[in-house]
Amino acid sequence: MDKTESIRQNPPSPPGSPASSLLPDTRNLGVWLRIMLGVNALTMVAALIKAHHLMDWPWVFIQFAAFVEPLLLTALPILATGRDALRRLPPRAAQGAVLLGVMMLTVMLFDFWRFFGMTEARADELARASLLAAAGTGVMLLYFELRARAFPKAVAEARLQALNARIRPHFLFNSLNAVLGTIRRDPKRAETALEELADLIRVLMRDARELTPLSDEIALTRQYLDLEKLRLGERLQVEWHIADVPGETRVPPLMLQPLVENAVYHGVEPLADPGPVRIAFSRDDDAIVIAIVNDATPQAAHSSGNRMALANVRERLSLHFDLEARLDAGFETGRYVVRIRLPVTVPH
Repeated sequence: MDKTESIRQNPPSPPGSPASSLLPDTRNLGVWLRIMLGVNALTMVAALIKAHHLMDWPWVFIQFAAFVEPLLLTALPILATGRDALRRLPPRAAQGAVLLGVMMLTVMLFDFWRFFGMTEARADELARASLLAAAGTGVMLLYFELRARAFPKAVAEARLQALNARIRPHFLFNSLNAVLGTIRRDPKRAETALEELADLIRVLMRDARELTPLSDEIALTRQYLDLEKLRLGERLQVEWHIADVPGETRVPPLMLQPLVENAVYHGVEPLADPGPVRIAFSRDDDAIVIAIVNDATPQAAHSSGNRMALANVRERLSLHFDLEARLDAGFETGRYVVRIRLPVTVPH
């Protein structure tokens, strides 16, 4: 399995292609939503400037929207289709190509409408419309560029919050105690446990701006559960159900382990009897669904530690995948379920 870490919000660009840091991912639903909201907001402002009276503004906006919406709904699929080609260009060249493409598309739409007698726009009006379309596109490109430059800082801040929430002294203390208790009766197992603990701490301290293969996240969680098995023994019962999911798909690091740790902490530790933890993966079209199921009381489910862990994982999913990923948690048929849905993102 390729262990190369890859992407932030978008799949990786070919080497030497910095355009990916400036251009939005036009295959992302959240990006489409932001572009449509932003362009329509700019259209409202333009209509307000154009209208002679406030009462005329709705009619002027409708006239502008009749031109803007077809242009927008034509440009977005074209940009999504040509996204890989644009990402091979230098950043400013890619932005220039987008601006030029929008202006050309504006001219083509005017010609289409003129051919069917839907407009009688003069050449100066066509030029003005093309420049306005380019200006609106430039504003949106600037917005996404500023957002892309701010993204690593936002991830770093979320990472610090995740570290503060997830490096639990009780976990490290209990894991070391479990290892110490194993040294005399099984030295080789104790040595393996120390190596697993070192790997876990190394991942905890790793940079979180890059996504990691799902297979690595599963392996890390298995290592964590091996450590907990030393401490909890037969009380910890883990069921893994991994269906047809690609192990190379990229996920935020430490997405799974903190949630499984929560399941152990709230669903196994307080119980005298064995506590089952079920971790299931399934494929749903172009998405992966992960479900973590455990026994827990409502008080444990609403504890501050549990809420903080869920909030941190939810925030990192949002930072990396925008609206295409979600995390839900709650009780289903008497058991506590955390369910993650995220897109399949495989590097090319």
